[in-house]
Amino acid sequence: MLAYTYTEPGKFELMEKPKPVVLGGQDAVVRVTLGSICTSDLHIKHGAVPRAVPGITVGHEMVGVVESVGSAVATVRPGDRVTVNVETFCGQCFFCKHGFVNNCVDANGGWALGCRIDGGQAEYVRVPYADQGLNRIPDGVSDQQALFVGDVLATGFWAARISEITPEDTVLILGAGPTGICTLLCVLLQGPRRVIVCEKDAARRQFIAAHYPQVLVAEPAHLPEFVAAHSSHGGADVVLEVAGTADTFRLAWQCARPNAIVTVVALYNEPQTLPLPQMYGKNLTFKTGGVDGCDCAEILQHIAAGRLDTTPLITHTFPLADIAAAYALFEGRQAGVIKVAIDPALAPGQRG
Repeated sequence: MLAYTYTEPGKFELMEKPKPVVLGGQDAVVRVTLGSICTSDLHIKHGAVPRAVPGITVGHEMVGVVESVGSAVATVRPGDRVTVNVETFCGQCFFCKHGFVNNCVDANGGWALGCRIDGGQAEYVRVPYADQGLNRIPDGVSDQQALFVGDVLATGFWAARISEITPEDTVLILGAGPTGICTLLCVLLQGPRRVIVCEKDAARRQFIAAHYPQVLVAEPAHLPEFVAAHSSHGGADVVLEVAGTADTFRLAWQCARPNAIVTVVALYNEPQTLPLPQMYGKNLTFKTGGVDGCDCAEILQHIAAGRLDTTPLITHTFPLADIAAAYALFEGRQAGVIKVAIDPALAPGQRG
């Protein structure tokens, strides 16, 4: 089968690999029907994820059809259409039982697919702990609608959940890339009084204004003053930092009101510094980390009910055979790209 492979820092390569097989009773093999490229894949390519293993197939955003299952798998069966969770988790350890699945103590716990074990930018993928890692897609929900459930949409849902948003809140989201937009959609589910999105890219600001007119859109310049003017207590009640730059990390705490919650969703390429003397007295609560991706079933129900729709984010679709071109488009932010879908069924040169 074709598989896009991390060969060495700075280099991915499309190559032929054996089709995966069930290795244990809790495994499933899934035929990938639609995948996507995530910014985290770019972090692997550029060496910002030290635990990534050269030789693995990359990719952790995908949906597909179950091909085969191990003897202990109880929740899915061959033929089921499923989402695939970015997190691998056993469901039995202390962290899993408390919903902290990103920190599952299993050797492959947490973000393993496409990082430490073979992922889904391929024709097939083996999923360990399939009862936890796969969710059946409801009838009437398309692959495109379900594509982001297991990662970027789960990230936004988790971030909104841990941010303790109330109907009285002004919420600031820093960054309107794919994760920022998914975070915005999940914040809107919480029904806050006001949402502000900050984004430096003009095309992405236009996208937000066109699709979510109830949201205030701002640029980074003079953002603290803008937020103060559009909030009740001198700053945002909740800030979600999704952009991942030194400037947005600084803006996150600067734009927060005293006693606010600051949730850091972003993955940074270098260490960030908290200037505690300048922050003293603001009494901020910071929440950080990788997604605990255990809300996928609930997210799918929101999609089925029409409360979540991420299909506008899919701006381009490429065949797996042309995935290198898809990466170039995505990394170069060309042609108004937001998210690129990868369809293994498309012929080389064909576009969806």
